[in-house]
Amino acid sequence: MRVLTLNCNGIRAASRKGLFEWLKVIDADVIKLQEVRAELAILEKVCHLEGYYSLFNPAQKKGYSGTAILSKKKPSAQCTKIGIDTIDNEGRWCEATIEKTKFISLYLPSGSSGDEAQARKDVVLEKIQTHLQEILEQANQQNTNIIISGDWNIAHTEKDIKNWRGNLKNSGFLPHEREWLTVRLQDWVDVYRSLHPETEGEGYTWWSNRGQAYQNNTGWRIDYQIASPQIASCAKEAIIYKEQRFSDHAPLIVDYQF
Repeated sequence: MRVLTLNCNGIRAASRKGLFEWLKVIDADVIKLQEVRAELAILEKVCHLEGYYSLFNPAQKKGYSGTAILSKKKPSAQCTKIGIDTIDNEGRWCEATIEKTKFISLYLPSGSSGDEAQARKDVVLEKIQTHLQEILEQANQQNTNIIISGDWNIAHTEKDIKNWRGNLKNSGFLPHEREWLTVRLQDWVDVYRSLHPETEGEGYTWWSNRGQAYQNNTGWRIDYQIASPQIASCAKEAIIYKEQRFSDHAPLIVDYQF
């Protein structure tokens, strides 16, 4: 099974750059999109991909945030609300159950615009950790799997960011954010890192639009596929696709054999 995740930075812009033509070729079984930034009617029109079922979760605010999942198989259950206001109102969680696996598209908030945004992000991190623990415990009890893919807006370690020394006080690489992710990964698995334990620059998934960040590969690895241990052990290959640019993020593709 091939699972793909991408922060689109606007689904209409990504579509104009050839995203859906490429998706036809890449032939993923499950496609998870974040920051689609469009209302439902536009998503239904732009995100049409023949042979796929669609689940959309736009934000209440037009042109902001939002997530989606496209899948070849029809989900048996769907979820877009988890009881956290910021997540629910901004369409940051999109969940589709297919056979015995929950596929989740997640877009955690950024705190880069200032202290207020960081405080808001910290509240979300504190609240969502309980939900992540609950769904993992439920999956273990039911012998099911979970793959959470998306933009977590946290670079975990020094390997995951180009200029780590210069970003120690910046949102996305703050010590408490990185520790939060470390604690989560005591129970979950960072699939890309499990397959590429030493990779640094090749693993970046986001580059600022300022300056020559992309050309100089001054990047961050903030897009993940984080999975429950059983299905993570089935991951065979993880690729960050950079031959074409559809967004300021790169698609992360993982092939699972199960």
